[in-house]
Amino acid sequence: MAAGVVDVHGRILAEARRATPGQDPRAVESVITDLVRELSHEYRIRSIGIGAAGWMDLSNSTVLFSPHLAWRNEPLRRNLEKLLRRRVTVVNDADAAAWAEWRFGAGRGESRLVCVTLGTGIGGAMILGGRVERGRYGVAGEFGHQIIVPQGHRCECGNRGCWEQYASGNALGREAREIAAANSPVAQAIIAAATGDDEAITGALVTRLAMEGDPASRELVDDVGQWLGLGLANLAAALDPGTFVIGGGLSAAGELLLDPARRAFGRNLTGRGFRPAARIERAALGPEAGLIGAADLSRLLSRSGT
Repeated sequence: MAAGVVDVHGRILAEARRATPGQDPRAVESVITDLVRELSHEYRIRSIGIGAAGWMDLSNSTVLFSPHLAWRNEPLRRNLEKLLRRRVTVVNDADAAAWAEWRFGAGRGESRLVCVTLGTGIGGAMILGGRVERGRYGVAGEFGHQIIVPQGHRCECGNRGCWEQYASGNALGREAREIAAANSPVAQAIIAAATGDDEAITGALVTRLAMEGDPASRELVDDVGQWLGLGLANLAAALDPGTFVIGGGLSAAGELLLDPARRAFGRNLTGRGFRPAARIERAALGPEAGLIGAADLSRLLSRSGT
């Protein structure tokens, strides 16, 4: 978990981190409170913004459902305001990252931006005409749960074949573990890097090995990139953005991921050859985008009184 003091230009002035204390909401809220208090010793904090994973009830900042946490109808804002005795703004973490990229990063100036974050799963958000678009009920942007392979891999959300089971960091790690478990000759660099520990074979490890030139890891990243491009083509058919910004930990692979994604996007885009195609760009702000965006949104919302 990361917290930071962010100025009006999106610059991080100070930062503090803690390990995430499991899935218990009370423990997470306690760590958030400690982080805010630590940073408040040296800085005058004008507003507090929290980026939370999952579907948000925007009327009261309750986390309705988070596929990767045991959180259901969690009143995060209310609990934090009691602990901190300050007004708190809670937003979806992917919305926060997209807002930061639109305000300060790779999406600056784009009137119709879609941001896709590739981490444990796939998050997403839309910025339309300078506003975060959350849909009628506040749950738009869960792009990772579009079903892309009917009856495919089981997802934490309960469905099968969700996009994030094929184009996320978890998907990359799973595919690498499969070839390592078979003791494939092409997987020897992966096995060696994990020092025999199957759980150490993660998307982050495979991404690092791919960037260092390991052929098997590069092939795995290429496969994930193709799944990424297919899902982006589906989103383009529905949303017609001018730019896709790709962030999250897996985006560290850069063109090793984005080049196959662009190729697959071009092959699968509806009306290809007869319509403009969206740009696909790597996020500029890295893993700090969510922190920057949550802070900036809280500042703007506090100023407007909403």
